Amino acid sequence: MRVAHEAAAGEATLVAPPQPSRARAGPLGEAAHLDAFVPLLDELYGETWGAGGNLSLMFKEPVVEGGTLRAEATPGRERARLEMRDAAMALVCQGTAADHADAGSDLSRRLLTQEAAPRGAIRILAGLSIGAEAWDIGLRAPGSGPGAALSPSEVVALAAAARAPVVGTDLVDQGQLGGVEIQFLEGPLRAGVAYVARTRLHAVTESPEAEAAWFDVLIADPGTGRDQARVTFCLRFMKVASPLWTTAA
Repeated sequence: MRVAHEAAAGEATLVAPPQPSRARAGPLGEAAHLDAFVPLLDELYGETWGAGGNLSLMFKEPVVEGGTLRAEATPGRERARLEMRDAAMALVCQGTAADHADAGSDLSRRLLTQEAAPRGAIRILAGLSIGAEAWDIGLRAPGSGPGAALSPSEVVALAAAARAPVVGTDLVDQGQLGGVEIQFLEGPLRAGVAYVARTRLHAVTESPEAEAAWFDVLIADPGTGRDQARVTFCLRFMKVASPLWTTAA
């Protein structure tokens, strides 16, 4: 895939060729968008990104399957700024990427500014407990070629398999991906490999449109116990889709 370069505010913005959306219906459908940034990250950082880099995105607008998307990356001193827009130039997602552990990533900064929702304002996620943890969750990495490096969307799918202990089995097939961050620690993750995960719920927040669960999944080598990657989720549960909000009390 050939990456174009455009001048933007004195910086060279990298632009991936337009491509059809691969997003699917379901709580993790938007994760497919992450893969469109890989050619840009490879050009910016080379192999170092998959070993210890960061990719952090917040999702703005849903995209129908097959809709045309264009991903862009503008390099910066500490991190690159990322954007994806559809054919009508509506912002689909935006965030940051870096070739190092990035405490100033887009999702990390947003999580720090979130205010805990009053318990009385939470209906869908009322059964969740902030700080709840689960350990020793067995995972098997997806992917068609054993040993191949997982794409970002496959990393998200791997981590998402550990979400049931955090959000509960009754909600595991609900919600939308409001944001996600991948932090490689000793990457890349490999297809067909067994991993072990642990999770922790950091926050439950509320807006006029949705309730959201913010949680980490740390993926480790079961032999050594060393963490290989961290995936942080913001999973949104839309009020309009829940009878707890649409049915009169």
